[in-house]
Amino acid sequence: MNSTLPRVRVIASPQSWVEGEALRQLEAAARLPGMRSAVGLPDLHPGKGAPVGAAFTSQGVFYPFLVGNDIGCGMGLWALDLPARKAKPERWAARLDLEGPWEGDAEAMLADAGVRPCGFEASLGTVGGGNHFAEVQRVEAVHDASTFQTLKLETDRLLLLVHSGSRGLGEHILRAHVDRHGAGSLAEESAEARTYLARHDQAVGWARANRAAIAERVMRGVSAAGRRVLDVCHNSVTPKEWEGGRGWLHRKGAAPSDQGPVVIPGSRGALSYLVLPLGDGEDHAHSLAHGAGRKWTRTHARERLRERFTPDALLRTTFKSHVVCEDRDLLFEEAPPAYKAIDRVVGDLVDAGLVRVVATLAPLLTYKTRSRRE
Repeated sequence: MNSTLPRVRVIASPQSWVEGEALRQLEAAARLPGMRSAVGLPDLHPGKGAPVGAAFTSQGVFYPFLVGNDIGCGMGLWALDLPARKAKPERWAARLDLEGPWEGDAEAMLADAGVRPCGFEASLGTVGGGNHFAEVQRVEAVHDASTFQTLKLETDRLLLLVHSGSRGLGEHILRAHVDRHGAGSLAEESAEARTYLARHDQAVGWARANRAAIAERVMRGVSAAGRRVLDVCHNSVTPKEWEGGRGWLHRKGAAPSDQGPVVIPGSRGALSYLVLPLGDGEDHAHSLAHGAGRKWTRTHARERLRERFTPDALLRTTFKSHVVCEDRDLLFEEAPPAYKAIDRVVGDLVDAGLVRVVATLAPLLTYKTRSRRE
């Protein structure tokens, strides 16, 4: 087990706001037995016991509570065959409905992700709550034409970005661990570790299938076909080798920098950034920001924004895009002012030499939730 002091790094410029509680959580996690490093990304913010927007490495042991309950949560990007000039976001907003069980072949979708049914398939193809979404986007600008072309993207075609995870499955797995071990670690060679990792990998695959099912539902709703460009997970624990050793890499709200291009979304009223990771990844735990990161708590957002906006005002954005969110509290909790500025978050990654911007993507339609219909 590592006996040296763990290294703590926060990748954020002086212009970026990082809450003190998030820093405290990062440092507390770094002091856990077996920890090797703790890295806070520019979207770092407080979580439930551990920070979000952070990556950690350890040796000999790993910590499921650092991954959290939405194991496998991530972002998937699809290139649609729909020309931007044919976008009908107002019409789509009126009719698109992703609530209720998906009517597709769940077993086949899961098999494509390398996993088997596990009893949570009634939630497959549903977005979930919190900061999850499905968003139809247009290309705003291309900054790296070579990489853009390598990904076989076209400036006049729409894109679909899906952010969702393993729904109730991840919560079930974490609860089983916490009931026995609390926030404690698992020794890497133990039977408990093998059991958790098998369940963890099931949830990661399930979440990938969930994003694919959501994408299929959206594409059917907007009368389009599409091709998956990328799919990356930002909540996981995986084995990792580094110079002079090996151990475990935990990501909690941290996109991978070792799996090719990723999309870093802003709030629903901001651009998303398609970026290409740079460097060897060693000094930032092979991880990047996964989004803008919350600036205000959900309670604070509700209280402040109800004084400034009507619900109807939040159903359109400064990009004139449409928002589907029939949960009144969630509408205010997820409003753009509740999040950090995505251009500053990505700017910090660029300034640190961690990414190159490939393209910016603007929202046309953001789907959060419908009221559950009888």
